[in-house]
Amino acid sequence: MYAESDFIALSALQHYVFCPRQCGLIHLEQVWSENLYTAEGRTMHERADSAETSYRQGVKVTRSVALRSLALGVSGIADVVEWHRHKDGFKPFPVEYKRGKPKKHDADKVQLCAQAMCLEEMRSCKISAGALFYGQTMRRLDVAFDDSLRSKTIAAATGIHELFLSGITPSPEYGQKCKLCSLIDHCLPQVLDKKSSASRYVQKLCYELSEDEL
Repeated sequence: MYAESDFIALSALQHYVFCPRQCGLIHLEQVWSENLYTAEGRTMHERADSAETSYRQGVKVTRSVALRSLALGVSGIADVVEWHRHKDGFKPFPVEYKRGKPKKHDADKVQLCAQAMCLEEMRSCKISAGALFYGQTMRRLDVAFDDSLRSKTIAAATGIHELFLSGITPSPEYGQKCKLCSLIDHCLPQVLDKKSSASRYVQKLCYELSEDEL
């Protein structure tokens, strides 16, 4: 169990699974930069986070729901929580809004699963599934909260707590996903990643300059 003073933001889970360095830059170094993708995502969340309650076809829809979990040590806001009627009462069904389309990695799913685990702890219930709504496809992706995804979510939360405790932003690992990151100009993965060709070129150039000075 974590103390409230040690809570991390739910959004940090998505950042950490996508890239631990991005998580460190945003949450440790307070670095942020807007690009087309983040602007679209922010607009989508502003629409979802109206704090209104509505009803449709027997489903109660609540927005901007405050969440927390002592077990994970996280807190934050759920975009939407639907309350579906079952034989034994209403059960929560979290829905997270994302720009773009479904991704190959599990970053969005882990964030959603963490929301479900918060609701389970707060409401003393079991949640088997939720959904991710993507702005580009305008469709929902149903997500099952199975043991594998729950394990990834716990591991991500643990990893972030360890990262924050160390206070050290991880080194970059340059890859295809870097091109989509709004922090690429702050991160400089091609230069700082020791395995990248750009980094090797810079190291070679520095070595040659130092040789000339001898």
